[in-house]
Amino acid sequence: MRKVNISIVLYKHEPSSIARLVYVLKRNVFVNELFLIDNSPSPNLEFESFGVSYIFCGKNIGYGAAHNIGMRKSLLQDNIFYHLVVNPDIELAEDVIGKLVLFMEKNPKIANVMPKVVYPDGRLQYLCKLIPTPVDLILKRFLSKELHEERINKFQLKFTAYDKVMSVPYLSGCFMFLRVNALRKVGLFDERFFMYPEDIDLSRRLFKHYDTAMYPEVQIIHRHEAASYKSFKMLWIHSINMIKYFNKWGWIFDKERSLVNKDLLQNLAYKQKKNNFL
Repeated sequence: MRKVNISIVLYKHEPSSIARLVYVLKRNVFVNELFLIDNSPSPNLEFESFGVSYIFCGKNIGYGAAHNIGMRKSLLQDNIFYHLVVNPDIELAEDVIGKLVLFMEKNPKIANVMPKVVYPDGRLQYLCKLIPTPVDLILKRFLSKELHEERINKFQLKFTAYDKVMSVPYLSGCFMFLRVNALRKVGLFDERFFMYPEDIDLSRRLFKHYDTAMYPEVQIIHRHEAASYKSFKMLWIHSINMIKYFNKWGWIFDKERSLVNKDLLQNLAYKQKKNNFL
């Protein structure tokens, strides 16, 4: 049986807020080990009663760096084929992990799969995206929707309806079901990013060598706290780390981004046109 390790990063979370998620994940026969990695200022020993591997970092080392602790443990275990990075604000049915394992076993070229993600009220979250430009993120964050709706719709690939499997270069970090051998090839989260763009960076590195897919036959709920929209401090952290991201990959001139986005849009438009004629 193909085994899965899972990491959840915590910061001042109450045990009751993740108890249901931990319960569902632990019950799955495919799950080998669940790491709760705590970036809080002080430990909460109640998490140890969950029967998981509780790791207290001693300080807030960042989202990607904390998940890397769990992923490195998966890399060292020969019997672990997949590693799930999952947010504490996710809700899922007990059969989700098994369905994703089966999907990955049937599709060995896929390095990362994300289910269809919805809000608690059932509305779709548009988490399949092009590689972002600075303009995409500035428009989405600071300007009214009416002024940039067409561009954002294209950036979030809304025209696809999210009803078929599609491989895209940027999948949300809220739920990343990762092939461990792919991580051995491309590396883990870039720890220069304290929070936010680490998922963009890892997604596009994986996409260079593999498919990274949204699988709509499986669905999860994401409560989506969107902290940077509610807190100036989190907005500042978001902004600083996006600057680091564009310093790494390029602001205006990012040849890889231009080619990937162009090819993806052409491919998706062709598939949509073909399906409309069937």
